[in-house]
Amino acid sequence: MARIDMNDLHTELERDGFLILGGFDFNPDEDWGDPGEDGEAKGGEGGSLILVGNAGGAMWAAFRASPEARDGNPDPLDRYTRRCITIVADAFGLKVVFPFERPFRPFQQWAMRAGGFSPSPLGVLAHRRFGPWAGFRAALVGEKPLDAYAAGVSFGSEDNDAAWEDEKAGPCPACVEKPCMAACPAKALTPQGYDVPRCLSYLEANPDTSCLSGCLARVACPHGAAWRQGAEQARFHMRAFTGGNIGT
Repeated sequence: MARIDMNDLHTELERDGFLILGGFDFNPDEDWGDPGEDGEAKGGEGGSLILVGNAGGAMWAAFRASPEARDGNPDPLDRYTRRCITIVADAFGLKVVFPFERPFRPFQQWAMRAGGFSPSPLGVLAHRRFGPWAGFRAALVGEKPLDAYAAGVSFGSEDNDAAWEDEKAGPCPACVEKPCMAACPAKALTPQGYDVPRCLSYLEANPDTSCLSGCLARVACPHGAAWRQGAEQARFHMRAFTGGNIGT
């Protein structure tokens, strides 16, 4: 298989609003969960994984201009993601898996392994650069270790160079004040974790809350503020979270 130029891969993903969040090599005998054509899980065979996601408004702007956003069919963002990233994966000879397709893969575990993430009180992982605004959209899987595809891993921008350094921890362990917890009007963020039923109950009881225009606790996070979602994007994701049955 031809060597992959990571800068070219980044450029192709960036064209549709996606970015590379990191990557790692599988162990030689590791099963990464590919069911294969016969339905049996296949091992990683010493291959590698590149985590693909989004942060900020670039993906949203590209998606809003896409046919999926206008055709009125279900799951427009997932369909947009599948179409765009599959094209890139095919062009580079990589397999692709998505977090919204069964069998569900351990994307959060993969992100922690790639580095730069930490668990947060919000129930999502926080990235050292993007804070809680890094979303997982796909994983590109190669049959060989990363070094077999490229002599060195570098991207076309400073942001993505920083995102690849896999030995730095995410921001939450060093955050003492934890303003996200105090900002939640539902008091759904506790030392025991994120209480999803409490959050949903609050939203149902308060259909006019500003939470429905974007999680207030997430907005309160001081990390990655430049990568926050815009209002339209935030409302889209909150509708998906609530099943579209709360608020307007």
